[in-house]
Amino acid sequence: MDYLWSPWRYQYVANIHKNDHCVFCDEEVPSNDSDRLILFRGEYHFIILNRFPYTCGHLLVAPYQHIADIASLSSDQSLEMMTLIQRVTSALKHVYNPDGFNLGMNLGKCAGAGIDKHVHFHIVPRWCGDSNFVSVTGETRVLPETLETTYSKLKPFFEK
Repeated sequence: MDYLWSPWRYQYVANIHKNDHCVFCDEEVPSNDSDRLILFRGEYHFIILNRFPYTCGHLLVAPYQHIADIASLSSDQSLEMMTLIQRVTSALKHVYNPDGFNLGMNLGKCAGAGIDKHVHFHIVPRWCGDSNFVSVTGETRVLPETLETTYSKLKPFFEK
């Protein structure tokens, strides 16, 4: 039998069932935005790289406020979230030239939310033929660049 090792996944798997802190709110996380992989801060939300991405450029838009229910977002918060999602897709089109996007939220554990107590929106660039057997059978992602490289490619689009 062959083994495909993905030790980077251990951090995610080891912390998946801990409910004592929120990765979006945790004050112990370094305050430096580049260390936290935060690309942009709006009035109500921030744009951050997913630390366990499905593809290169997998970004999240999350509110500063710890909100578990999308219905609890104010109209202003909802508007800013959609505006930032538009900004993210524009930046990703320019940097990665994807064939499409998966956009969405997983609300609740049963819907697949890894962080179910802090609403957040996923933006995942997609390319024709980007799914392969490794993700399906090995539960492993194959990414051609590091998160730091993705961050440096995208950061200029949020400094304007």
